[in-house]
Amino acid sequence: MQAAGVAEQNEARLVRALGVRGLATTIFNYTVGSGIFVLPALAMARLGAAAPLAYLVCMLVMGLVLLCLAEAGSRVSVTGGVYAYVETALGPFAGFIAGALLLLTSLFGGAAVAVLFARTVIAMLGLRSSGWYLALIAAVITTFVVINVRGVRNSARAMELVTVLKIAPLLGFVLIGAAFVHRSNLTWEQVPSLTNVLGTAGVVIFAFSGIESALSPSGEVRTPWRTVPRAAFLALGAATALYLAIQWVVLGIEGSRLGAQTVTPLAQAAAVFAGATGRMVMIVAAVISMLGYLSANILSAPRSIFAYARDGFLPAALCAVHDRYRTPHIAIITHGCLVAALALSGSYERLAIFSNLTAFVLYMLCAIAVMVLRARDVHSDGAPFRIPGGALVPVATVLANGWLIYATAAHGELVGLGLILALALLLYGVRHLRLRRMPPAS
Repeated sequence: MQAAGVAEQNEARLVRALGVRGLATTIFNYTVGSGIFVLPALAMARLGAAAPLAYLVCMLVMGLVLLCLAEAGSRVSVTGGVYAYVETALGPFAGFIAGALLLLTSLFGGAAVAVLFARTVIAMLGLRSSGWYLALIAAVITTFVVINVRGVRNSARAMELVTVLKIAPLLGFVLIGAAFVHRSNLTWEQVPSLTNVLGTAGVVIFAFSGIESALSPSGEVRTPWRTVPRAAFLALGAATALYLAIQWVVLGIEGSRLGAQTVTPLAQAAAVFAGATGRMVMIVAAVISMLGYLSANILSAPRSIFAYARDGFLPAALCAVHDRYRTPHIAIITHGCLVAALALSGSYERLAIFSNLTAFVLYMLCAIAVMVLRARDVHSDGAPFRIPGGALVPVATVLANGWLIYATAAHGELVGLGLILALALLLYGVRHLRLRRMPPAS
């Protein structure tokens, strides 16, 4: 009971400093990561000139998810994001599973982007020594850990700067590149099958993931019943519009050649109208985009560790709050060390796949949680956001994400996901037995 009281006091000490702009920037940085620099080629290879259809399907699915996240976030305002939403609605066991999945999604995703960042910089600068790989990963993670420990306001400002540096080259690519689009490259040779469109969307949607982690600092959001829905839809709308514009321009410039550019398709397209300088600018933009993702990751994900420790699933030290900066500094440092360790393993490809699969399961749990929170009329100080249409949207969200798991995961990956869930169940059972054997508090 005493530990729980300390945890509640620590939660109350957090500063509610994130408004609509700061939270929308966090979500946008999570969403617009390195994927947009490579996925246009994949979409073209599968759908040809009809590639934008995949992005529209993704927008519809993520729109459903966002509606559920928005209502849950407006009803539950403590730190932890989806973990807190599910735990409040479905109890500690479901919350434990959601927390484990959220931690894995953030850790694996952050490690994958850190590896990609180091490899891109090494290739761009022509570095040879393997020591540079270790140094780059350590430097970028340490930098963002220090920024986040020193305060959530500093983190939000850093992400706003990174967002500007990342968006400027992409907007320039769209605005200038539009003049070099060949309409013949945009003509559909045939209408793709629904199966092909949905299968492609199941891969392209990876570029839209990350919102579940970006909402983790919900205990540091001002007026969450208003801020969360506005920020979430603002970020999704901006990201979707940008994705569609980029796909249209790069497809219009490269045409059928785009499908073969699997490494730097945007850089190759920029070289057509801006030469080597344009190519380098887009590569640098990709690096900045990765930095934006890592910035958002190290801001948001440690709050899940904080929430897990606050509720007794991890050591209580992890929910400590810094006396001066009033941030969960131990959780931030721990998350940074874990991301670095996974990144240094170099096995980011498989980890990235698991990151996305766990996100789909989280979306399903959140949709179920929304229905329960609404039935119990759970809400914080203000009037909560309510999805129109009753249970239609949450049910559609569950079905859509269940299909995504089926469509995108190979047999071995499904087995791996099952093993992760089984391990989480085992850990919960061990903790439950340990608590039962403890003498009652006097």
